[in-house]
Amino acid sequence: MTIRVESKNGMTLLHIEGELSIYTAAELKSQLLPHLARAGELEIDLSRVSELDGAGLQLLLLAKREAAHGGATLRLARHSPAVLEVFDLCNLAAYFGDPLVISNSTSN
Repeated sequence: MTIRVESKNGMTLLHIEGELSIYTAAELKSQLLPHLARAGELEIDLSRVSELDGAGLQLLLLAKREAAHGGATLRLARHSPAVLEVFDLCNLAAYFGDPLVISNSTSN
């Protein structure tokens, strides 16, 4: 798994696709940390994250902390349903502070 990197209007966009899980967290961490060490604006696009588990959640928490230590502004954007489910379950939306778009689904 890789992180696709894009620069747009002075901001670094990081696109994660696939599982953000115990099986991919170490690899993603090594790709993510160099970007967090630089000051500036970063945005992580989570729209294509198909699964998020505890290890993936720890990686996002680490990213938030390391960005703050490095003087960077980190935003999480376009949260996939898998990410929204875990953020809701762990009540972490406020911690990350990013706007969440939650679909209005109804169950029968």
